Amino acid sequence: MIVYAESSAVLSWLLGEATGPAVRDALRDAEFVVASDLTLVECDRAFHRARSLGELPVDKFGELRGELRRLAGGWVLLRLRDEIIERSRDSFPDDSVRSLDALHLASALETLAQLPETVLLTLDERVRRCGLSLGFRVLPESG
Repeated sequence: MIVYAESSAVLSWLLGEATGPAVRDALRDAEFVVASDLTLVECDRAFHRARSLGELPVDKFGELRGELRRLAGGWVLLRLRDEIIERSRDSFPDDSVRSLDALHLASALETLAQLPETVLLTLDERVRRCGLSLGFRVLPESG
């Protein structure tokens, strides 16, 4: 199984949320993981934001950023190329998706075109609904 890892899922695991173990298992079981540069940017920004709001101690901030770097070192990172930007500007089955969600979906579609066994790992409900409509298997599986 090839996993496209979207930011909401990666953050859930790194921040120790209740859904984190299911995300960890999906990442562990993957043949390999693909993520967009956007995933790294969104995760790091979430860490910076939490630290600035006093929700994340400085030592935990450094630990989380280091863990993200370690993980991403083993992933295939997808650059936001022209084709991905152009696809993200087009319509999706659920056009309530936000701009960054559209970039993730376009990146996942790019991966799926090359690797038909790609599954979408996300916790964002809009991305999940849209991913299902686009033909993805979406993890973690609900209910």
